[in-house]
Amino acid sequence: MSPAARSTPRSLAGATILQLVPALRDDPAGHAAVDIALTLLRSGARAIVAGDGGPLVGELRAFGGEWLPMPNDTFNPLRIRSHARQITNLIAGERIDIVHAQSAGGAWSALAATDRMPVFLVTSFPDRLPANSWPGNVFRGSLARGDRVIAPSSYVSHAMIARYKIPAERVTVIPRSVDTTTFNPALVRPERIAALRRAWGGVLPDFRIVLTPGRIGPWNGQLALVDAARLLVGGGERNIAFVLAGDDRADARYTRALLQRARAHSVDTLFRLVGPSTDMPTTFAAADVVAVPALEPPLSGREAAQAQAIGRPVIATTVGVLPENVLCPPRMRDDLRTGWLVRPGNVSELARAISAALALDVTSYEALGARARQFAEFAFSPQSVAEAIRGVYTSLLARDT
Repeated sequence: MSPAARSTPRSLAGATILQLVPALRDDPAGHAAVDIALTLLRSGARAIVAGDGGPLVGELRAFGGEWLPMPNDTFNPLRIRSHARQITNLIAGERIDIVHAQSAGGAWSALAATDRMPVFLVTSFPDRLPANSWPGNVFRGSLARGDRVIAPSSYVSHAMIARYKIPAERVTVIPRSVDTTTFNPALVRPERIAALRRAWGGVLPDFRIVLTPGRIGPWNGQLALVDAARLLVGGGERNIAFVLAGDDRADARYTRALLQRARAHSVDTLFRLVGPSTDMPTTFAAADVVAVPALEPPLSGREAAQAQAIGRPVIATTVGVLPENVLCPPRMRDDLRTGWLVRPGNVSELARAISAALALDVTSYEALGARARQFAEFAFSPQSVAEAIRGVYTSLLARDT
């Protein structure tokens, strides 16, 4: 019996949704599953989550969500068959209406279970598609076969559609969430910001800080930042500090090359390599501008979203998902700008964007920061993302005739 064989429309109220997740760990994926479950319960639906355990199981159960231990992120054929039987029994016994598989292994089990059963299948693709290879495409092709396929970005969705020949109307783009409650400028204490600036080699109060988060490595483009600093100083910019907040030991050769180039350009005194931060909200709040000069597509572009949630302008390159995470012309009017986009490796564009951000007067800077915060809440907050996924479920049930 196919989903189309149902005779009456259904709403989310009274429906039962089963999420298949790798685990309920204390990570973005685990929190997203819990946020979806809470949104479903508030809509009158029943929320069941199945997967490996984790510290978020208690939180899920505390507000009425149901948990089933079922490690499903596997390509072992015997386990897939076993999980498929479990899911089939759940569909029949618990009257499941939608199965949402969030891993390729879970999707294989769900496909076997939902075949010819009156249930919809939703699948979610990862942040990045692996290299195009025959075994990888076969293993992960299960994620392309849902009744509705969720992509974390337009960048990934275009690659999905091209590789797996998915009809575009079956794909919905919903970005990954960021914790806009934690990344909230109202919760960052000024004394903590002052202490952090002092810890960054005594950055003086009148210095403007350009922050670049993330591991120091060739793909993240920090060398371009050194060259941009040279242009800025040559153009008369003063009192700027460039803070690189990320692991500077993973690629020691690149880190040495970075420092050598900074010394060769006589801008080494402007740079601070401060290592990974344990308090990213304060780290972003201590900056005036956040630069993401990536040369290769980042995994999720999360730093750009988090920085805007703190109300900081972002300068990013036009690679991967980053253009989707910043509002600026030509996609948006200039008065809606939350940052700047530059071509990867284009040092002059990067320097001009930094100069433009630092040249904003107080009123314009605060207005841009408020827009950035508003954009982050609208696009990336856990509530917004969960509501968007709820909309996918609702649209499937509404076509149930």
